[in-house]
Amino acid sequence: MKNTKFAHSLVVIVLGSALLSGTAVAEETLLNKASSVADSAGAKIDSSIKTIGSSMKKVDSYMDDSAITAKVKSALVEDKSIKSNDISVITEGGVVTLTGFVTSQMQAEKAVKAASLVDGVKSVSDKLHVKDEETQSIKAYANDAATTSELKAKLLADDIVPSRNVKVETADGVVQLSGTVKTLEQSERAEKIAKAIEGVKSVKNDLAVKP
Repeated sequence: MKNTKFAHSLVVIVLGSALLSGTAVAEETLLNKASSVADSAGAKIDSSIKTIGSSMKKVDSYMDDSAITAKVKSALVEDKSIKSNDISVITEGGVVTLTGFVTSQMQAEKAVKAASLVDGVKSVSDKLHVKDEETQSIKAYANDAATTSELKAKLLADDIVPSRNVKVETADGVVQLSGTVKTLEQSERAEKIAKAIEGVKSVKNDLAVKP
């Protein structure tokens, strides 16, 4: 009888130990899972913060570039010795690109100098082309205007070229394309369309490819 009671007691002790051990293991497993979930959540939060930070930097950079572009355009307009109507200004990362036509090399140099003096400008890329207004007849001017209008209309109707980002200027039958496109295919497509227009002597493709 005593042996039976002892056996029962031993079984109870063993079962109790097993239950305690199982509880401890279960608690440890739960703690590990909780820790893992917390680590994962923390990593996701860190990743989200970095993404937001990166996006904010891009927005700030875009706003800075837009402000610089506006200041450069204003500086060109204020300088009465520069005919800025045919000059386009693009800024990226503080680097200003001037495109379009001027009446002399001296005007191009003045435009570059005026842009370089604007606060925030890191450097200036000169892609200006010289046109001789004195030798350009009224008929040639009208033809250039017609060429520009026709090309703009064709780019607008094209499904590949983002026409709103492309600026077109024509002088003496020479077409200049400036602005930005996302792919080389779009740049080449815009140039091809321009070359196909009657009266176009050549095309200066100054389009910047920015994916």
